[in-house]
Amino acid sequence: MSDETPESDRVPGAPHPRHAPAVIGHDAAAADFLASAGAHRLHHAWLITGPRGTGKATLAWAIARWLLADGAPDTLTVPPDTPTARRVAALSEPRLHLVRRGFDEKTGRMKAEIGVEDIRALLSFFHMSAAEGGHRVAVVDAADDMNGAAANALLKVLEEPPKGGVILLVAHQPARLLPTIRSRCRELRLKPLSPEDMAQVLSAQGVEDNAHALAALSGGSVGEALRLAGQDGLKTYAQLVQLFATLPRFDRQKARDFAEGAGGRATADGDPFDLRITLMDLFLTRLARAGLMGAPIPEAAPDEGDLMARLCPDADAARIWAGAQADLSARARAGRAVNLDPAALVMDMLIQLAGLAPAHTKA
Repeated sequence: MSDETPESDRVPGAPHPRHAPAVIGHDAAAADFLASAGAHRLHHAWLITGPRGTGKATLAWAIARWLLADGAPDTLTVPPDTPTARRVAALSEPRLHLVRRGFDEKTGRMKAEIGVEDIRALLSFFHMSAAEGGHRVAVVDAADDMNGAAANALLKVLEEPPKGGVILLVAHQPARLLPTIRSRCRELRLKPLSPEDMAQVLSAQGVEDNAHALAALSGGSVGEALRLAGQDGLKTYAQLVQLFATLPRFDRQKARDFAEGAGGRATADGDPFDLRITLMDLFLTRLARAGLMGAPIPEAAPDEGDLMARLCPDADAARIWAGAQADLSARARAGRAVNLDPAALVMDMLIQLAGLAPAHTKA
């Protein structure tokens, strides 16, 4: 695969999970899987769930490497210089199959869903690789991207599991899956990482600076932290904080500078419009929480705590900002659907939000 081709299962600006050298912070889930395999009770389908960005795909790929390399019984870690690990990293291992949303060369965009043809290819993989013996592993990331026909096709595979086959399903929202699919899988549920584990993972990914701020802004999601780091999200968030610090006067030039960045071209590393909408959503969420729980610690931008204490001093203010957050998300989806100018849409949202502040904010 070309390095320039986007991958739907990779966080923009971060390495693909198959390149992660180890699983960090999920010892219980790893031990659960190893115990099952060690007792010769290896289930044919595993559903790996938990909040987005907490390492579900990293665990899935670690399990895949372990199965294909006949790893040690007490750890999922497989040395990266082994032939199997190198083939997995290169997606050239013949006993491994990856199911994910593909890239549409005609439109230049990722496909919206995993289709039935993708699951049929999975079925063909299990039939064609049966003669090779040993484990054959499929990773489906994310399973909740499947459309109805694909889900029904996968259910048939799970009902008649291939000999030696193991299917690893990554699911951000398992409730969206068919109950019959969930019932045929053994679940490994992951929890958000602790701040210490977050710092360790970010360091392993080469992110040394501002780890605490990234952890605070990402809500314990490594995937989100890496995405923000890869798009210089902390700098853009600080720009947003500086803009709101001008309220109730509202600095229109700062607003224009922030909004115009949304008009940039989307790349494999991310979409500047989506980044700004995400940061505005995070800002409003943290702002509303400040009225109920106090200013955030640690801060994700300089002077963020003082600003939030001023803009959202109590529960009444929190309700206003929480309502604004819900409205912003809906307007962003609607604006994207009808192809409104991103910069104009963001500017309009900023003006709307600024109009909320004078009702409960002192200059």
